[in-house]
Amino acid sequence: MAGASKVCTFSVATNFVWKDQSSGQRKERAEFHNVVAWRKLADICEQYLKKGRKVFVEGRLQTRDWEGQDGVKRYRTEIVAENIILLDRAGQPVAMGGAEREHGTLDRNGAMNSAPADDMAAAVPAGQEEEISIDDLPF
Repeated sequence: MAGASKVCTFSVATNFVWKDQSSGQRKERAEFHNVVAWRKLADICEQYLKKGRKVFVEGRLQTRDWEGQDGVKRYRTEIVAENIILLDRAGQPVAMGGAEREHGTLDRNGAMNSAPADDMAAAVPAGQEEEISIDDLPF
């Protein structure tokens, strides 16, 4: 089929943990987000992503609408991935997207930059993954 592009769709769960102010009990809520990756990035996602993997997804939000077979208009908001980084592969992040090209990683078109990718691992020594809490996030 001429002009066909590969697409990969998957869901990412984000967890929010907080302490209830009235009871002091720990509460947790999970949100699920639909992600769409295209072309070479879709190939890479298909190869490396598995249920339960920790992943960083960067992209743009897009809402599609369509009319279902029952005549009801439906909506779906998705993250169109432009950059995906595996966070739990051997304790080191592995970038898969456009934002990390200067580190010698794959961009969404599958192009490889010749710079070494080992620069990314320098921030966290091998075997010493740091736990990130919601309080550490700048937003």
